[in-house]
Parts: sequence; structure tokens; C-alpha cells
Amino acid sequence: MTKKPKLTAKTANKYDLYELSVQNVDFEVEFISKTFKKYNKSECNSVREDFCASAKISSAWVQNSSNNTAYAIDLDENILQFAKKECLNSLGEDEFNRIKLIKGNSQTKQTPKVDCVSAFNFSYWVFHNRKDLVKYFKNSYKNLKPKGLLMLDAFGGYEAHQELEEKTKYKDFTYCWDQHSFNPITNYITCHIHFEFNDGSVIKKAFEYNWRLWSLPEIKECLTEAGFKSIDIYMQRWDYKNNQETEKFYRMTKCDADPGWIAYIVASKY
Repeated sequence: MTKKPKLTAKTANKYDLYELSVQNVDFEVEFISKTFKKYNKSECNSVREDFCASAKISSAWVQNSSNNTAYAIDLDENILQFAKKECLNSLGEDEFNRIKLIKGNSQTKQTPKVDCVSAFNFSYWVFHNRKDLVKYFKNSYKNLKPKGLLMLDAFGGYEAHQELEEKTKYKDFTYCWDQHSFNPITNYITCHIHFEFNDGSVIKKAFEYNWRLWSLPEIKECLTEAGFKSIDIYMQRWDYKNNQETEKFYRMTKCDADPGWIAYIVASKY
């Protein structure tokens, strides 16, 4: 058996590291499936993954059921080529035929209507003003079937307004989340992801994000303006027995002013 080379800045693939440290694909596929069934009493079979990057959700989605199809949209040709290579390596022929990798602007691109449009990892925060955000939400609305759902995520809390670095140690590397700068006048936030390795090498600024930090009330108002009929917020509860947040997300209308939180937003077309 060939021994895998040790991970270093030269040997590591930043997209693989991102998946290991940031994305929880299995959870999000399950969240889409269970939430849609809860709202509609029917199966969710078709998804559109906006700002898809390496299209991991779409890939896992078509693997989850032989009835599932996915459209993965991104502007970056390089990341789409990487996604295609990954799909060819991990999917069977039938699964690969049920996923469409599409180069396009998620704000304007039209696809066949789907049961669920998703924009996770705060990707839609690339829109810095209300007009552009509403335009994106309106396009999502157009690409949904009559009982379709748009699913988003968001983060916040008073630490979200701070310049800080958080490090998480994994076996072969350390993930570093760097909230590099924040402007309270515009709510523009610049964040970086760095990866540090056991040999001392570093991938500095492996990813850079120039976002607007949108609040939940602002997002809800923009979704309503775009035509969505109801918007629900899902957040984690506190497990007092184990002194940590629960793994599950619950629909809430009130929560504590935590230093940092993550929420899922579910917007219904009907």
C-alpha cells in the first residue's frame, strides 16, 4: 500500500481542506430533505445549489436517492472544472448524469424549476446592497416550483463585528478563520481562511471573502420584498447537560444574545 504523503502547503489541495474543515455536507443534505418533507409532506427531489464552488451538496444529493437531480451554479470556471473532476471520481454514471454543472451568475441564471434552491456558507453575502440582494432572491423565487423552498444560512452575534482569529486543530492541519476587518458604517466584512501544517508551512489566504454582514431582520425583509410568503429561522438550542450547543436546529422566534451563532433560513414560495 502506498503511503500518503504528509500534508504540507505544497501537497495539500485547499478545496479538500475546505470540505474537511468547513462544509458539513451530510448534515445539509439531510436538513434540505427533512425540512422540505416537513413543510410539504412530500419528497424533495430537485435542488439548485447556487454559488456551488466544488458542488459537494449537489454531488451528495444525487447520491442520496436515485430520484434526485441537481443543478450546480457558479461563475468560476476553475472551480467548476475541479467540481467536474471530483464528480467523475466519486459518482457513478447514472449519478453523474443527474447533476448539471453550470457556469453562470446565480443572481440571474435561469434553470428548470426545482423543489429547493440553496445558498449556504453565507455565499449570498457577496451582495452588498439591498437592491442586489432582493434581485438574487427574486431570481431564486422564479426558479422554484410552486411549493418550493429557498434555504440559506447566516451567522452573527457580537463577535461577528470583531476583528479576530479562531483556530481549529485537525490531525494533519490547522484551520484558521480570520475576521480580518469590519466597517460598522457599511457592515462590510473581509474574512480569510488560512491553513497551517505540522511542518510549519502555511497556505495564507487560501480563501478570501468580501461580504456584507447581513442581519436576520434585513434578510427577512428582503425575502418578503422578493415575494416569499413565509420565512422561518432555525437555530441551535443549548444543551445544559453537556454544556454545549445541540447538533439539531430548531425553528425559533427568540434566542439569546450569544457571542456567535449560526442560523438556517427557510423561505416558502407559497
